[in-house]
Amino acid sequence: MSNAATGESFADLFESSLRTIKEGELVKGTVLAIDDEQVSIDIGFKSEGVVASWEFMDEDGTMLVSPGDEVDVLLEEAEGEDGRIVISKEKADRLKVWDDISAAYKADEPVEGTVLSRVKGGLAVDIGVKAFLPGSQVDLRPVRNLEHVVGQKLQFKIIKFNKRRANIVLSRRALLESERKKMRETTLETLAPGQIVDGVIKNLTDYGAFIDLGGIDGLLHVTDMSWGRVNHPSELFHVGDEIKVKVLKFDQENERVSLGLKQIQPDPWIDASMRYPIGKRIQGKVVSLAEYGAFLELEPGIEGLIHVSEMSWTKRIKHPSKVVNVGDDVEAVVLDVDERDRKISLGMKQIEPNPWSVIEEKYPVGTKVSGAVRNVTNFGVFVGLEEGIDGLVHVSDISWTEQIKHPSEKFNKGDMVEAVVLKIDKENEKFSLGIKQLQDNPWNEILQKFPVGSEITGPVTNVADFGAFVKLDEGIEGLIYSSELATERVDNPSDVVSEGQEVTALVTRVDPMEQKISLSIRALTDKEQREALKKVAAQQSARQSTTLGDLLAEKLAAKAGADAPEDGEESES
Repeated sequence: MSNAATGESFADLFESSLRTIKEGELVKGTVLAIDDEQVSIDIGFKSEGVVASWEFMDEDGTMLVSPGDEVDVLLEEAEGEDGRIVISKEKADRLKVWDDISAAYKADEPVEGTVLSRVKGGLAVDIGVKAFLPGSQVDLRPVRNLEHVVGQKLQFKIIKFNKRRANIVLSRRALLESERKKMRETTLETLAPGQIVDGVIKNLTDYGAFIDLGGIDGLLHVTDMSWGRVNHPSELFHVGDEIKVKVLKFDQENERVSLGLKQIQPDPWIDASMRYPIGKRIQGKVVSLAEYGAFLELEPGIEGLIHVSEMSWTKRIKHPSKVVNVGDDVEAVVLDVDERDRKISLGMKQIEPNPWSVIEEKYPVGTKVSGAVRNVTNFGVFVGLEEGIDGLVHVSDISWTEQIKHPSEKFNKGDMVEAVVLKIDKENEKFSLGIKQLQDNPWNEILQKFPVGSEITGPVTNVADFGAFVKLDEGIEGLIYSSELATERVDNPSDVVSEGQEVTALVTRVDPMEQKISLSIRALTDKEQREALKKVAAQQSARQSTTLGDLLAEKLAAKAGADAPEDGEESES
C-alpha cells in the first residue's frame, strides 16, 4: 500500500517521526556504508546520519560493525547545517551506560568495573563511567596498600548514585559481606567435627592462623600445624594460601571452630621405638638450644634431646652452644625412647670411647705425672693431665709439714706442677693426685728430732682461742693448748703469751699420722709429769704414737688395782 493510498505524504511521515523522537534521545539505526572516515547510518529520517569510523573501532583499530547491522545512536540535531541529521555513537554508549547503572542501582544488582588509579581517600573505578571507591570499602579488612588493587577487574555494589551530578560511589565490602553471609549460613549447616575442609589463610598471628572456611573463620593453632617444631606460622604459610584442614572442635552457638593440619597426617611417634632402638646411631639437625641441652630433629615431628652431660666424656659443658649451634648436623646415639611422653634421649659422647675406661692403664697408682694448674679452689688444685682429664691435689696432699690455709698461697692458675697418682674413681670420674708424696714423709725424722719429753724453745706464731702455735723448725709447728700454758687455769691464751714471744715447753705428744705435735709449758713445773714423759720417751721406739693421756690412764688403772680389796675382804659401799 502506497503512502498516496493512505493519504500520507513523506513530509507527513517525517514530521510524525520528529514528534516521536526528540533530540537527545537514543534511536536505533541500520549501518548503510562504511569507509575509512565515517559510517553512514539510517535512522528512518529523510537523510541518513554519519558517525566517525573510530567510534565503532576497538583498541586495536578493528571495525566492530558491518553494513546491515543495527546500532544504537544518540540524535543530537534533527537537521544540521548541511541539512543532515547529527548523531553520535559515543554519546549513545555513555547515555546507555548511565541507564544501565541506574537500573542496577534500583535493582540492587552488582556492577563490574576496573580499578583505574589511587585518588584521595580511595580509588577511581571505571564502570563505563568513572566512579569512586572509598578506601574503607575495598575489602572486609582494611587494605594498607591500595596500589595492589589498581588494574584489577572486580564486582561492586552501588551505594550512592546521582546522575545529574555524575556522582557514583561504590562498595566492594558490602558485596563481600553479603556473599559471606550467604556462605556462612551454608557452612554452619554442613560443618561438623572430623570433617576435612578447604580454606584460605586469612590472617597470621604468633599463636596460629585464621582460616576462612566459607563465611566463617576457624583457628589453626601453631601446635596443630605440624607434628614437628613450628616457631611461627609464617614459616609454613602466607596470607591467601589455600589449605586443607581437619575440624577438631565446632561450637555452633558461638561460631568457633578449632582446626588441625597435623591430624591429617599419621602420628610419627607411633612405633618410634622400633625406628629408633636404643644404641642406634642417628643423624639429626639441631633445631633449638636450651641451657640444659640441644634438641635434634630426627624427622618431621620427632625430636631428641642431647643433655649437656651427654655431650662430652671429659669436658664440663656449661651451655650447649659451646659445642653445637642451631642448624648443625650432628651424629648421636639413642639412649632412651619414651613414646608415651614423646621423648627421646640422645648422647654425643657415646660416639667416642670413654677415656675413663682406660685411665687406670694409662695412669696406674704411683705414676708420676705433670701438668698445668687449671683451677684453684679452697679445697685443692686441679691439674690438667690431658684434654678433659683433670686430677685433684687436695690441700692435705700438698705438703707434709706446712699448714696451708688456702692452696692459692702456693699455686696460681697456669703453674706447672708434678704429682703422684694416688687414686682413680672411674665410676665417678675422679682422679686424685698428691704433691707431698713425691718426697718421703719427714715425720719419721721429726719423731726422732722432737721425742716426747724433750724440751724445745721457739717463737709463738699464732695465738688462738684454744691455745698458741710455736715454730719448732721450718714448716713445723707445735700446739700448746690453753690448759698447758700455765699451772693455773687460763681463760684467754693471749693473756699469757703473744705472737713473736719466745717460749720454752716440753713435747708431750707426737702423732705422725695426724702430723701434730703437742707441747706443754705446765709440764716444765710438774715434776711427776716430767718423769712420766721420760718413761713414754723410752717406749717411743716401740710405739708410733704415744700420748700423756695414755700413760696417765695406765697409772690410774694400776692405782685402782692396788686399792682393790683382797679375796675374802668386804669392800666398803
